[in-house]
Amino acid sequence: MTPRRLNVLVYTGTGTTSESVRQCMYSLRRLLSPNYAIIPVSESVILKEPWAPTCALLVIPGGADLGYCRVLNGEGNRRIGEFVRRGGAYLGLCAGGYYGSSRCEFEVGNKPLEVIGSRELGFYPGTCRGGAFKGFEYRSEKGARAAVLKVATGAFKNGLPETFSSYYNGGGVFVDVGRVTGRKVEVLASYAEDLDVDGGDGKAALVLCHIGDGKALLSGPHPEFAPVNLSPQPTIPGYDDLINKLQEDDDKRFSFLKACLEKLGLEVSAENATLPTLSSIHLSAVDNSQVSELLYAWAEVIDKENGEEFIAGEADRFCIQSDQDGLTLEDLQRSLPEADEHPARETGIVDYSTITKRVIAHEKALPTTEMTPRFDHKLYFSSLRRFQVKEDGAEDWGNILMYGDVVTSTNSLLEKNPKLISKLPTGFTFSAATQVAGRGRGTNVWVAPPGGLMFSTIINHPAHLAASRPVVFIQYIAAIAIVEAIQSYGVGYENLPIKLKWPNDIYALDPTRPASSKTYVKIGGILSQCGYCDGSYQIVLGIGINAINPRPTTSISDLLPANASPLYFESLLARIVTRLESIHAQFRRQGFSENLEQRYYRHWLHTGQAISLEAEGGVRARVLGITRDWGMLRAEETDAEGRGTGKIWTLQSDENSFDFWKGLVRRKQ
Repeated sequence: MTPRRLNVLVYTGTGTTSESVRQCMYSLRRLLSPNYAIIPVSESVILKEPWAPTCALLVIPGGADLGYCRVLNGEGNRRIGEFVRRGGAYLGLCAGGYYGSSRCEFEVGNKPLEVIGSRELGFYPGTCRGGAFKGFEYRSEKGARAAVLKVATGAFKNGLPETFSSYYNGGGVFVDVGRVTGRKVEVLASYAEDLDVDGGDGKAALVLCHIGDGKALLSGPHPEFAPVNLSPQPTIPGYDDLINKLQEDDDKRFSFLKACLEKLGLEVSAENATLPTLSSIHLSAVDNSQVSELLYAWAEVIDKENGEEFIAGEADRFCIQSDQDGLTLEDLQRSLPEADEHPARETGIVDYSTITKRVIAHEKALPTTEMTPRFDHKLYFSSLRRFQVKEDGAEDWGNILMYGDVVTSTNSLLEKNPKLISKLPTGFTFSAATQVAGRGRGTNVWVAPPGGLMFSTIINHPAHLAASRPVVFIQYIAAIAIVEAIQSYGVGYENLPIKLKWPNDIYALDPTRPASSKTYVKIGGILSQCGYCDGSYQIVLGIGINAINPRPTTSISDLLPANASPLYFESLLARIVTRLESIHAQFRRQGFSENLEQRYYRHWLHTGQAISLEAEGGVRARVLGITRDWGMLRAEETDAEGRGTGKIWTLQSDENSFDFWKGLVRRKQ
């Protein structure tokens, strides 16, 4: 299973500045979503986790490159260099540009700031010298300016403006590019103004370096800085003029940055992908009285302010409204977050945690499709009833549904607000069409676009069952439920080539490759987060499935034969929830029984798979299965000819954010 490179990793560790990271994340998400997941990573990830196989681009943003040297010299740089040489892409911005050169010369002669020394990566086989313009101060905008860049238009396929202004604050010039030998280096843009340092043969501001099968783009200025996100600096003369100049040239800047990413081999979005505004969240149920009952249960945590009701969660604030109040569609539209709730100007960076989330409780009737244009509640609840009749033991899960067209993250809004979920019954489900801060394995966060089925379900697992029915198996039964639900959804789904990857990912046979290649791609995943409340482990089970979204990877719709039943989000959600309830009921009765174990193996990819135990010196082994007590991986050590030695290893993941199979370690006794 060769993974696709769908991750763009932005280094956020030692040496970076928060403003550089924020601007970088903002611009990359606008340009690359939904084709890629833009993920912040620390030095620990770079040093220890298997990030390279799924990474399309590694970004080192602005800051201070001595901090980068301190934590990444040696193993970190070895990994980065190998990643690029094997076909990866590197983007170094300002300090990241210095860091990617063979030599850094910064503020030579200015002793408080002076930095001189060689750098290990050496993507640009020469010196990056700066600041190109005087005035730089750490943690200050005093040295910032709108630097005019002259674009090397011949280096790009599409027509670009000959010049534009870019934010600049302390970056360097790449010295003597014309004299570089032994490596192909292209100048993408040069400073148009006179510099305060010697740039040698030219005034190169951005260079593209070819290294093995990969590329590194190094920049002195900050073309990723969007002026809409710059704050006024009333104490700095001329700063308003700087912002105005950058705003005048912003379309040019955006086009240039887009073209630069294309030069690195990335597929940019056809349109400018701005993050959407949060929508209202709709609470409904198969029986309207269940909504009223939940509001009654919430009464003890609801506060009243100026005639409105709020739940002040630990991480988010919720305004609770009821359709009993006679709300019209216009009222609901007015209940959306106001523009002035967004702590940034239009299209700028938004801190969603500060915005009140508005929950509309539908006690009289289900939401109409005018209220939720991307979700048909009538179709969902009719499908739920239909599948409940067919599924043994499915009666309650999914009966209460919370849905939002655009939310931050269904998992985060539940898991991070214990006050809100403390009153929720098992099977309570929260779904969304778009998540602007979707949660994934480890610290992964991304924009989850429309077209994917994304939901979270509450499971209250009694503590007294934990010894014989360990919580760890919840993710396993969820994986079984997803595959079986899809394959029993309707006509034409029975033989869809969908499998499990241990422990909690969903894969499908890649329809773009010959079937004989047995190439599988990820189409879904499971995130299980656990807390404790009133004698039960309260699990927020998050599930994401690529249903009909064309990007960033294969979806269920790509696998369907011509005669297949139509695929509807609402019906698929109902199918998964009912199968999950049925399997969970079996798990509560019998534990992870032989029946469940065999069903898990029937759907997984790994029986007999050869693995290497890197933490044990590269020992080779063959996968046998999982343990029935704690769900660990069982493997038999093999000799040089692949024959079993009889030595059994019990393995667990190191819980890295990218590939459990690249971080197998022996179970701690």
